[in-house]
Amino acid sequence: MSGPLTGLKIVELAGIGPGPFCGMMLADQGAEVYYVHRPGQSPDLRDPLLRSRILVAADLKSPQGIDKVMELVAAADGLIEGFRPGVAERLGLGPDDLQKVNPRLVYGRMTGWGQDGPLANAAGHDINYIALAGALHAFGRAGEKPTPPINMVGDFGGGGMLLAFGMVSALVEAQRSGKGQTIDCAMVDGAALLMSMIWGFRAMGRWADQRGVNLLDTGAHFYDTYETSDGRHVSIGSIEPQFYAELRRLAGLEDDRRFDAQLDPRAWPDLKSALAEVFRTRTLAEWCELMEGTDVCFAPVLSMAEAPSHPHNVARGSFVEVDGVTQPAPAPRYSRTKNAAPSPSRRAD
Repeated sequence: MSGPLTGLKIVELAGIGPGPFCGMMLADQGAEVYYVHRPGQSPDLRDPLLRSRILVAADLKSPQGIDKVMELVAAADGLIEGFRPGVAERLGLGPDDLQKVNPRLVYGRMTGWGQDGPLANAAGHDINYIALAGALHAFGRAGEKPTPPINMVGDFGGGGMLLAFGMVSALVEAQRSGKGQTIDCAMVDGAALLMSMIWGFRAMGRWADQRGVNLLDTGAHFYDTYETSDGRHVSIGSIEPQFYAELRRLAGLEDDRRFDAQLDPRAWPDLKSALAEVFRTRTLAEWCELMEGTDVCFAPVLSMAEAPSHPHNVARGSFVEVDGVTQPAPAPRYSRTKNAAPSPSRRAD
């Protein structure tokens, strides 16, 4: 076995960002994914998002290219595309067109704003979608402007990963019903969905609609990053009382009564300053020796260059090398239908 989706065939119309991430996830889990791209524009195979695909060149503006896609779709379980609303229909590759060829086809649509609504046809990027979803407003420190978390929340968490979930859900349903359907996956919806817990906190009066003053947004002294004496950083997440007690013990703060006020937001600014002074007294390596592997909820802040060689990541195989390119390994793991190692994409026979 090479993953739980072995035996499924997916057609992916070339795009950027969330679409390829969805295709990568499906391919990682064993699906046979045909990546349809423009002739003469070979994908850069150093990109992990394009691994483990079967590459097919097709001009979607030509009858021959459309015929090639139709041929693939006739034997496929699903298709994913990331065009603006209406583009696939104008090409003759919309859901109605393809489901006539294959009524069982699951048709996954990836957009920023969705297939309908006032902004459906407007251009946008991750930063815009998470802004409108109410997520970007929450990212940043007190008194500072919102800080985009690169493009993790819109493109990948609320986009590609959500579409992969939608594809698998609809594929399971199609096996029962014998009928395909269309998935409208919008990054603005996905970004809002990822904020569900925070909406719950807000409803319970545990979250202020203000940056940098809350439990998980760097407001609290026990959930933040701190600079070490050598200019590196550590991450601390000592939320629960027993973990907070361990932080105090190992940081030498057991007898400092100020730190008894763990959950009093009025005390957080002063406690953060005091904790920052403590962490500046040792190097990153010294703090790792003292706290790593304990119940402090501690980890060093590693760069992309460093993360693959950390002993924990090495032991788990969290990173792999494909054609000389280091990249994240497929996830999650399965006990029986184990994922095959990622492979370079190859041309269709």
